[in-house]
Amino acid sequence: MKHDELKTPDGMANPIGKITGVVGTRDKSARFEFPYEDLREWIAQAEKLGEVQVVAGASWQEEIGLAADLVMHSDTAPCVIFDEVPGYPKGHRVLVNFFGGKRKNMTLGFPPSYSKIELSEAFLDTYLRELKTIPHQEVADGPIFENVMMGDDVDVLKLPAPQWHAHDGGRYIGTGSFNVTRDPEEKWINLGTYRVMVHDRNSVGFYISPGKHGRIHRDKYKALNQPMPTVIVLGGDPLTFMMACSEIPYGICEYDVVGGLRGKPVKVVRGKITGLPIPANAEIALEGFVQPGKSKNEGPFGEWTGYYASDVRPEPVLDIKAVYHRNNPIILGCPPLCPPDEMARYRAVTRSALLRQEILQAGIPDVTAAWAHEAGAARMLLGVSIKQRYPGHAKQAGHIASQCHVGAYAGKYVIVVDDDIDVSNLEELIWAMVTRSDPATSIDFIKGAWSTPLDPRLEPEDRAKGNNTNSRAIIDACRPFHWRDKFPLVNKLSPAEYTKAMQKFGHLLK
Repeated sequence: MKHDELKTPDGMANPIGKITGVVGTRDKSARFEFPYEDLREWIAQAEKLGEVQVVAGASWQEEIGLAADLVMHSDTAPCVIFDEVPGYPKGHRVLVNFFGGKRKNMTLGFPPSYSKIELSEAFLDTYLRELKTIPHQEVADGPIFENVMMGDDVDVLKLPAPQWHAHDGGRYIGTGSFNVTRDPEEKWINLGTYRVMVHDRNSVGFYISPGKHGRIHRDKYKALNQPMPTVIVLGGDPLTFMMACSEIPYGICEYDVVGGLRGKPVKVVRGKITGLPIPANAEIALEGFVQPGKSKNEGPFGEWTGYYASDVRPEPVLDIKAVYHRNNPIILGCPPLCPPDEMARYRAVTRSALLRQEILQAGIPDVTAAWAHEAGAARMLLGVSIKQRYPGHAKQAGHIASQCHVGAYAGKYVIVVDDDIDVSNLEELIWAMVTRSDPATSIDFIKGAWSTPLDPRLEPEDRAKGNNTNSRAIIDACRPFHWRDKFPLVNKLSPAEYTKAMQKFGHLLK
């Protein structure tokens, strides 16, 4: 990040470290190309970076989950491909930890030198400020149809779905997956990421939180008393998976967003049963119908909050009518773990960019950076930095951050700081909070906000009633506007001192 001096209103130099409002030395006008279009091309690129390791012989019952927990908590660990899973043919693989090391920048199409906040800002500047879409393109055939199971041949147990966590209620084949549904009235296609549990050879269950676009589709079909056509893609490319995880505006198809990012349409084939679009080069897809009123017990499952919060309860079932897969198929695994983990890493990058975009679109000026913190699973703790312009600016930014689409679902805390704080650095953010805020006067509360049954703090009675709401704390951790010029100077090396120290003594840090 670029080092600079921030001057207080009286003109005094305030020696601080990083200025998050300036994004390093990256060229904002540069546009980069995504070097892959499917999961196999992504693996080839990750191999060029030296960040892929193959593990043979790990069991689906325990060992894949144990190994995944270790590597997915490390930003420097390699992507791991599990092959020769006992009981399955060689080549039936499971891949985990795609978003780490240099490959996380490669995944989003940017140079490996970018820091995580530079990566998020570049993603915003390059792709999201003017969200362009290119309609997906239907083609007649694709690798996804290399193997087809239909009717009595359907057997999802032929795929090595792991038991990811010790106390899960079963095998979850869908963690790095996305569901494809069509609105029965408005006819638009949605991609959404929801956990998918194996019930038996031809049925799986999936949970969707209230308010999510896939849940809205499902509720509409239920109200119409019609079966919901559904496709679950188990091995899509990482970019499409990440966009399916993101808060894309209602009514916009994530395939078309991915097409806009890549600058060319996503090629899809028509499902043989439902007619829904499936990526032509996906690894695995399940196709079938969700019958209104049909449910089976689903869960528990170790979720992104770090808890088994949703217990066991009846959830809708997908009756699988067809399974498609490539030769030697790969399951993309991205099980949620106790944060900070891989899920928090990739969601932090994309969600932070979307968060800053939505705050700016609401008319809040001089928002220099935003970060959805990994420790809060990229949802429950948001940091926003601003260049203060008027009294109330910090409160305004904080309230908007807590209730815009990206920040509203399952949020807890928003901390607003001055632009001399690196909001992606948790220690800096908390330091600003404990030194620049006053507990009695700097915190606002919101009650009855949009949450989820996955929130471990939700009272059992409320969860049972479906009252999935919580409260929010908005913390103004900026220098108080009316006397900010009298606020004590920061005790930190000036940029010039920092440069001098690094030049002379930087070797001590190696």
